[in-house]
Amino acid sequence: MQQDFDVIVIGGSFAGLSAAMQLARARRRVQVIDAGRPRNRFASHAHGFFGQDGVPPSQIVATAREQLLRYPNVTFTQGEARHAAGEAGGFRVELADGAIRHGKRLILAHGVRDTLPAVPGLAERWGISVLHCPYCHGYEVADRRLGVLATHPMSIHQAMLIPDWGPTTWFTQGVVEPGAEEAAQLQARGVTIERTPVAQVLGEAPAIRALRLVDGREIAIDALFVGTRTETVGDLASQLGCAVDDGPFGAVIRVDDWKATSVPGVFAAGDASSAMTNATFASASGVAAGVGAHRSLIFTA
Repeated sequence: MQQDFDVIVIGGSFAGLSAAMQLARARRRVQVIDAGRPRNRFASHAHGFFGQDGVPPSQIVATAREQLLRYPNVTFTQGEARHAAGEAGGFRVELADGAIRHGKRLILAHGVRDTLPAVPGLAERWGISVLHCPYCHGYEVADRRLGVLATHPMSIHQAMLIPDWGPTTWFTQGVVEPGAEEAAQLQARGVTIERTPVAQVLGEAPAIRALRLVDGREIAIDALFVGTRTETVGDLASQLGCAVDDGPFGAVIRVDDWKATSVPGVFAAGDASSAMTNATFASASGVAAGVGAHRSLIFTA
């Protein structure tokens, strides 16, 4: 039997569940499709998220999902949305197992995946001692020996931030060379600039003892911040024809203030639609997408 929904939300983490909650409370029929592979699954605890500081991300999601399922107009499907296309009156979504869902509106909250630099030892420490966001993880490594591994020109910005948490070495990796003014600013912040590329992360994972450089030297480091490159999970946005923009770390789905994409009826929330990524930003964008989708059902039906 065909299942029809007012809104299908693809992605069941911070952004997707926040969007679904707004729609549930608006008494709309909501289907959440979740593959169960959130970006933050490598982190043991969430930090800086209002009211949830120090709580495991999986626990936050489980609680939110339990609360959402109290609304009888919400259903969950565990699975991967593989195909999406417009159809008369809305959209058709096909899951990996062949199941079909139909909805008047879509919210893409499927997130992104991180691509780490090809340096041996990074991947097995990701989310523990190799970190992305100092606001999420900096306090936990404060006053230790910290490093910043350059992956793009904005690494200078990260290198300027990190000394607030501890003594910092910036490894330029040949990716970026600071100008005279930038070098002076880094020096004023107490940042040590290391231009010889890093060859390997040393120590018993997930801890870090040091970074070995290509010239054989070892630099003692306890935690390393890395700005990863990102790509959206799956290609639903491109299948639907959504416009994307080049962000500093990877492509992001173009949205307006209510998270509407360039395709009428399709909204996007969370990390896939913003270069500013953390739990609070993701949840807030989900709220906007949920409200935006609801308003569109009323004012542009």
